[in-house]
Amino acid sequence: MKKFFQAVMDIVHSRELIFNLAKNDFKTKYVGSFLGMLWAFIRPIITVLVYWFVFQVGLGSSDVNGCPFVLWLLTGLVPWFYFSDVLGSGTAVLIEYQYLVKKIVFNISTLPIVKVISSLFVHLFFTALPIIVYCCYGNMPHLYMFQILYYMFCMVAFLLALVYFTSSVVLFFKDTMQIIGVIIEIGIWMTPIMWQLTLIPEQFRWVFKLNPMYYIVYGYRDSIISKVWFWDRPVLSIYFWIVTILLFIFGVKMFNKLKVHFADVL
Repeated sequence: MKKFFQAVMDIVHSRELIFNLAKNDFKTKYVGSFLGMLWAFIRPIITVLVYWFVFQVGLGSSDVNGCPFVLWLLTGLVPWFYFSDVLGSGTAVLIEYQYLVKKIVFNISTLPIVKVISSLFVHLFFTALPIIVYCCYGNMPHLYMFQILYYMFCMVAFLLALVYFTSSVVLFFKDTMQIIGVIIEIGIWMTPIMWQLTLIPEQFRWVFKLNPMYYIVYGYRDSIISKVWFWDRPVLSIYFWIVTILLFIFGVKMFNKLKVHFADVL
């Protein structure tokens, strides 16, 4: 717990530096491309359209509990886009910023959160997209939508816990990036994003609920579509935070243990 609170304080004390690095990271990610930062929005939108065409037009997927399938699909994909983007880029953050890692006076413990914040700029835009679609179907905005901020915070905490671990391990085990790619490819299908959990026999559904992203994906849907507060799911909420805090402590501990060797292996 001491390492947990120390990591939190490092983030708080370096918040201005982190924000500036994140803003610069976002700007430079697409430097040199013709469309520039537009690619950050074009690719996810095309992905959503492809999935919508395959599942609704091609396979004839119907509305989900009275909710239009495209809205149900979009609300599940938005948090997953953020998760996959941060996990992929965050794992390689020390390699990308190795010139800072080699500086003795720089606090490298702040680098993992740079990617988390950098990708958050795009995520904020896409979070508004399902809300707009929801309203376009003739629905009025409601208070439950503010709950998205809570689930967004949940995802930031969960991702930061993962990235602290993966970014430190990848320097010593190069296959980590490939493993992360496989996890992202499998994870989108193991998380009920494009299919309903009711398709699985009830006695096996608990297995899928062990995935922390299940809590977040359905949290976004609860906030926009189902109108359910997070405290109405106490077991899932407690489980998610126990897992996240334990992962954060483990990730920070591993990061601090290995960081003295980072400059040597880069």
